[in-house]
Amino acid sequence: FEVIKKRIAEKGAGSVSKGKIVIATVHGDIHDIGKNIVKVVLENYGYTVIDLGRDVPVETVVEAVVREDVKLVGLSALMTTTVVSMAETIQAIRESGHDCKIWVGGAVLTPEYAKEIGADYYAKDAKESVDIARKVLG
Repeated sequence: FEVIKKRIAEKGAGSVSKGKIVIATVHGDIHDIGKNIVKVVLENYGYTVIDLGRDVPVETVVEAVVREDVKLVGLSALMTTTVVSMAETIQAIRESGHDCKIWVGGAVLTPEYAKEIGADYYAKDAKESVDIARKVLG
């Protein structure tokens, strides 16, 4: 992904960021290839992506959201056992009082389940993640 990112940067001119986005694979989940693809695509569209990595504790996500004052957060989970952690992370962000939109993605998620756990948006792929970023950040 770093090689791809470097090649994209070499071909394009530097641009002003369209906005900051925090992304993370939730606590208990180490699968992050989908998140990494989304990150590269979002960066290619001009967004500044703060990637917290994988297996990220709830508190770490909330702290980054507040510290960076982001308006959009993306959470990823691949395993059914870690969707509970995703719901806990969404709840903690809401309880922090920070006004941001949250989108979720991952193989085990559906639009219905995303709504049930409190997410604002569901993205089935990287393109939908960009569409959400455009809607929220412009």
